[in-house]
Formats: sequence, structure tokens, C-alpha cells
Amino acid sequence: MVLEGSSEALCPPPSLELRPSCNKSQPSPPLGSSSQPHDGVFPEDKEPVKYGELVVLGHNGSLANGDKGRRRSRLALYKRPKANGVKPDVIHNVSTPLVSKALSNKSQHSISYTLSRSHSVIVEYTHDTNTDMFQIGRSTESMIDFVVTDTAGSSGQVGGAVGESGGQSIQSTISRYACRIMCERSAPYTARIYAAGFDSSKNIFLGERAAKWRTSDGLMDGLTTNGVLVMHPAGEFVSEPAPGVWREISVCGNVFALRETRSAQQRGKLVENESNTLQDGSLIDLCGATLLWRTPTGLRHTPTLKQLECLRQELNAARPQCPIVDKKQPWVYVNCGHVHGYHNWGYRKEKGPPGPGGTAPAGTGERECPMCRRVGPYVPLWLGCEGGLYLDAGPPTHAFCPCGHVCSEKTVAGWSQIPLPHGTHAFHAACPFCGTWLTGEQGHIKLIFQGPVD
Repeated sequence: MVLEGSSEALCPPPSLELRPSCNKSQPSPPLGSSSQPHDGVFPEDKEPVKYGELVVLGHNGSLANGDKGRRRSRLALYKRPKANGVKPDVIHNVSTPLVSKALSNKSQHSISYTLSRSHSVIVEYTHDTNTDMFQIGRSTESMIDFVVTDTAGSSGQVGGAVGESGGQSIQSTISRYACRIMCERSAPYTARIYAAGFDSSKNIFLGERAAKWRTSDGLMDGLTTNGVLVMHPAGEFVSEPAPGVWREISVCGNVFALRETRSAQQRGKLVENESNTLQDGSLIDLCGATLLWRTPTGLRHTPTLKQLECLRQELNAARPQCPIVDKKQPWVYVNCGHVHGYHNWGYRKEKGPPGPGGTAPAGTGERECPMCRRVGPYVPLWLGCEGGLYLDAGPPTHAFCPCGHVCSEKTVAGWSQIPLPHGTHAFHAACPFCGTWLTGEQGHIKLIFQGPVD
């Protein structure tokens, strides 16, 4: 075992500068009077009521191509000037061939349950003056308030929103009308989630093959093809972060244990002691993208973009040193936490010689740390810029493994415990800033900076 040397190690140590990897995202716009973000819809002397914010995991402050309108990595839901919520009203039993005629009234919201080729049940919905409705899905139609879709990426990444790679995935697993959130317009402004959203004709169709059933009180309920999964935190998200249990939410907002596979026709067991009420830290998985719900109270514990920049500057002001001269970008050995400047040496001999220009051999990225001689991945450090993903405003002392996104100790510890859905029945903890699956015993590492030499 021989560590390759370099004359660079003899040079005076420079200071390192932790850099943000995100675009300077603007605050999430208020969503209220229509499907489009807007300004100036509330009196200037009255602060609008914020129900909460949705943050798409896997994006570090904004979409790769920038946030545009309803295509964003984060969206705030505000009280609308006029209520647009709906609630169940009248139930009709009709012949399936006559369903389209029965649904001809485009001013009436309804849900159609096809029980057989000859029999369907239509539940009409009426206006609810006490709630605001917000719809989420892959469709770019105007009735969708938050356009979210999965993107082409590695198997070790969670899904994201439209705009990550300039277009939508060819075989998206997210429904065009994935789910809807109903928020009560009066305090405490409770938000509840339901599977499926209304289309341009204000209808929800559950076809013959969709999981559906009559409830004990004679009403109807059902599940969408790939399902809407929700996990509420077991405790307070910011004070005692601990994962809860993933459940599936039905079209009517009931809570069920997970199906055997994501699209199985047999529903899971009803979980009567749990609800579809969102709380700070609730996760919503749409089979291709996972969203985090933050309440106004929870957001008060998170750092703003300005505060994150101050934390970054405070860390850099300490002038952390490195025994290697190169770019000021800090790199870390993720198996030990020692931080260095970038260098082109340190490959183990049995791994093969470095490639052209001192780069790592194909298929390997492991180096031997010159401080402790531990061997492992060697990656650049980037500041986590999406404040909504933080659990507190602590100093950036830890990094996720193996991606190198830096944030507070409480934030890495919390997210490292959370299994995120992947595929039809797999779960894996991932970095919330980029979606990379976490590795190592803990999924994160404490950073060890060298102090200034003077």
C-alpha cells in the first residue's frame, strides 16, 4: 500500500471557501386567487394567511433551469381571496354508457366510480365556502396549481419537478392529476390531502381496473393507479425528528396501510386512528417525486437564504486551512470527514494508476486521506441552499454521504433516518438537496477542518 506523493503537498496551506451550489432562488410566490402565482391580491395593510409550503425533494433551492410560474421546486399556499373548495353532495347510480352524459355539466365537480361495464356511481360535489383547494400533478393545464413531474436520473435519486432536464420524462409515473390539498379558511387553517385531482372538466374518473369500494356508510372511495403515499413524522419535526410510517391516502382522504406493490388492485388495511391532516414535516410521495409540507410555525425554525449565506461566510471567516494547494473549493473524504483542497494524488496502488491528468481510474473514486490514511470517496462540498429542508438554523458542520451537501448536524441526522419511496416497493434514505442515496453507517459525516496556521 503506497500513497502517491506530490510536490503540491510541500506548498503553503491556503484557506478554503465553502460555496453554495444553488441558484439564488426567490421566495416562494403566494398562490391564491387562481392557478397562477400573483401579487397584490390582498390589501396592503393586511398580511395574507399562509397555509404552508410545499418543497420538492432533490432540488437545492430551485429547478436546474430556474423556477417559472407553476413549475417550481417550492410553492407557498396562501388563503385565496375567494373560497374554491368543494365537498361531497349527491350520489347517483347510473348505467356506465350514460356516464359521459351525466357528467356534461362542466360547472359541477364530480367523481365517477366505474364498478362494471354496466354500472357506475357518480358523486357530485358542491361548493364549500369554508375551504380552499390546491391541485398538484404532472399536467400543465390551468387547473393544476403546482406542476410536478419525475425526471430522468440515476436509480439512486428521487424524482423532481418539471424543468430539471429541460423536459418531462417519457414514461412518467406521476399522475397528471395526482392529488389535491384542502385548507380550512379559518384558524387553525388545517390542511388535508386527498388522492387524485379534478381534470379540466372538473371530474375525477376511477376506471374499472382502479381499486374502489363502497364504504360502511354507503358512500364510495378508491385509490389512484400508483397511489399517493404520506408519512407524518412520529414526533415534532423540528424538535424530535423521527420518521413515522408510510401510508396510502384514498380519493376521499381515508388512510390505509400500503398495498403489496404500488399499483396492486387490492387495497391495504384501513388505519382508523390516523388522518390525512398534514403537519409540519409530512412527506407526500407521488411515485416519482416526493414533497415536504412545512407549516408557517415550522418554517420559523429554518434559515432564510440570507441566513444561510451568513453561516457560509462565518465558516469561511474562520479561514479553514488545507495542506494542499489547488482550487479553494473544499473537498472531503467521506469516510473520515477530513476536509482538504482538491488534489490529484492519493489513489491506492491496487486500484490502478490514475487516468490522464491525474484523474481517477474508471469505476473508482476512492482516495487515501493523508491525515488518517482511511480510504474512501473524495467529493467536493456544497452548501445546502434550500432552507425549507433544514430542521434548524444551526452551523453547517456536517455533510451527507456520499454527495457532500453541507448543513446542520440536526438536519443530517433527521433526514438520514427517513426512508423515501423508490420504485414500486423499495425505500431508501436520500440526501434531500440532491436525491442521492445515502451510504455509510450513518449516511452523514462530521466535517473536520484544519485550523489557521497563524
